[in-house]
Amino acid sequence: MPEKTPSSASTASPGSIASPAAAGPSAAETPRNSWRGIWTVYSEAATLRMLLLGFSAGLPLLLVFGTLSFWLREAGIDRTTIGYLSWVGLAYGFKWVWAPLVDRLPIPVLTRLLGRRRSWLLMSQAVIITALVGMALTDPRQTLLPVVWCALAVAFGSATQDIALDAYRIESADTRRQAALAAAYQTGYRIAMIWAGAGALWIAARAEVAGIASYQQGAWQVAYLVMAASMLLGVATVLFSPEPLARALRPSRNAAEWLKGALVEPFADFLRRYGKQALLILALIAIYRISDVVMGIMANPFYVDMGYTKDEVAAVTKIYGVVMTLVGAFVGGGLAMRFGVMKVLMLGATLSAGSNLLFAWLGTRGHDVNALIFVISADNLSSGIASAAFIAYLSSLTNVNYSATQYALFSSMMLLLPKFLAGYSGKYVDTFGYSHFFTATAILGLPVLLLVWLASRIKQPEAESGKAQNAID
Repeated sequence: MPEKTPSSASTASPGSIASPAAAGPSAAETPRNSWRGIWTVYSEAATLRMLLLGFSAGLPLLLVFGTLSFWLREAGIDRTTIGYLSWVGLAYGFKWVWAPLVDRLPIPVLTRLLGRRRSWLLMSQAVIITALVGMALTDPRQTLLPVVWCALAVAFGSATQDIALDAYRIESADTRRQAALAAAYQTGYRIAMIWAGAGALWIAARAEVAGIASYQQGAWQVAYLVMAASMLLGVATVLFSPEPLARALRPSRNAAEWLKGALVEPFADFLRRYGKQALLILALIAIYRISDVVMGIMANPFYVDMGYTKDEVAAVTKIYGVVMTLVGAFVGGGLAMRFGVMKVLMLGATLSAGSNLLFAWLGTRGHDVNALIFVISADNLSSGIASAAFIAYLSSLTNVNYSATQYALFSSMMLLLPKFLAGYSGKYVDTFGYSHFFTATAILGLPVLLLVWLASRIKQPEAESGKAQNAID
């Protein structure tokens, strides 16, 4: 089972824009398109752009988590310190705090040249590249603090890129294409995770000087410089991509009015559109991925305790497992376009919870690689389907006037509670064992099914133009 990572990720023809308020969930049916027409969306230029931008978004994540912890441990940094360093990831959980700035604040010169969305994308990518180079040029054995600050800068730049990229995707596409472009985004994201994980380790190993058994800083320097250079793919994509149709923002008379428009209005707009039903939607967002996230934290310890080797875990979960997630993402995107997002959201929730029961079964098999492949196939396929539908659902809830802020809030909310509960997963396993733990994580998914059913019955709010959006259910 690969690491559970939020994906954060459709576009119509360049320059087009979705209607001012994105579609909300409804019981109406999405028009039935032919399967040929649906899959043609994946070959559109807009989809290919999201594939490349997804790569740019996924690359920094492991470089400040898994890959960095491997590097620091090899450099002799103690595990307690490495654990504390994982807190740099809080930048992703609180990106909604500065999302209003990304939504409305222009960057001098850059915004005039590139537009609001592309200017923020380019600036965040520049921060990531600079910070990765800083990490590469610092030896953690000599001084750790510069590595910490650079890692924090990478996380901050990456979270900012996510904010701008989510807004760019939502504003550039109609609702019908969101699921397909979410699948393309996830594909690029997962490919980047393979490159930043297995790829960085492979480069570091090849850069080592033969015959020297001790730690070699030069090898890690080469790996992180290559990772920094890999971000140039995202830079080039931004420079050659069209800016979504610019929205005229009402000029603010004073700072208080600007703050109200940037900070208060995005949240007030969501509450106005959905009223009391907003609480139901927020509850669904908060727990939709709870089974996967809580279970995922104990996946690697489980593999070790079951006697699987590093090579087996790397091959099955980090490479083959990611491929199965990509297959699931494309299948989920196609199914969402064919049958509607809410139906696939229900399917994804059911499969995600049910696949955790397979891990309970796997615990009875001992060291069985074929059984591991079967379970990883089912689990990652389910995860991909659920992720594609969930991203499309979150996109449908946003108003393009506040897309960056609202989407950042939603994508942050989906991790806070699951991550908090996941912190107790080790103690739970120590007390009750793996089988009981995996069963319990499946049970955690049952309330999600009820919330999806209730959310599918929410009446779709009207757009600002007074005309209803295309339904997503």
